[in-house]
Amino acid sequence: MYIYNVTINVEEAIHEDWVKWMKEEHIPEMLHTGKFNKALMTRVMVTEAMGGITYSIQYTAENRAELEKYYKEDAERLRAKGKAFEGKFVAFRTEMQVISEQ
Repeated sequence: MYIYNVTINVEEAIHEDWVKWMKEEHIPEMLHTGKFNKALMTRVMVTEAMGGITYSIQYTAENRAELEKYYKEDAERLRAKGKAFEGKFVAFRTEMQVISEQ
């Protein structure tokens, strides 16, 4: 199993609109691609020197092949849908392979 993690620091001025968009549009669209089994959205509980509010969204994929299919078939299109928030957030993406779950 793989986790595609997107950590995002969002400006406070757009924070509420961005959270609503994530919950009601973006995350459901990510899941609708069929490449991910579930998504977990969390708030990172640290104060950033740069300000803003930080979130981590973790999308779970069954295997590496599904994640690669997402990159090839969906990533560019879905990322472009966030244009309304362009310049008002910073995103950092990582991939993690699940070794053990207890």
